[in-house]
Amino acid sequence: MENDWKKRLGVVYSTNPDFQYTEASEAVQETLPPERQKLIVGIDRRNRGGKQVTLVSGFVGTDEDLRELGRSLKVKCGVGGSAKDGEITIQGDLRDKVVALLQAMGYTRAKRGN
Repeated sequence: MENDWKKRLGVVYSTNPDFQYTEASEAVQETLPPERQKLIVGIDRRNRGGKQVTLVSGFVGTDEDLRELGRSLKVKCGVGGSAKDGEITIQGDLRDKVVALLQAMGYTRAKRGN
């Protein structure tokens, strides 16, 4: 583990014999409860070959919770999609249905965007 050089690629050489490299630890982001989440449901047509997708953005929490929410929305809508980078993508223009589903799940601050 001492020779894990890939994590230290941007570090400049030190002549100090007592130098110990310490890594910055990432803070684990805690998932907010559903009633405190401010989700915005919009539509996106860019870079998708003319297809429309519904985007749910504004989720604050872990990637696992985001994927679980995305999976439940996709199952209830009966379509495909993905959940990554803090956004849930659902195929098709299902903004009204997704907002209704989110509010039924306890996400009271979910709003329709554009």
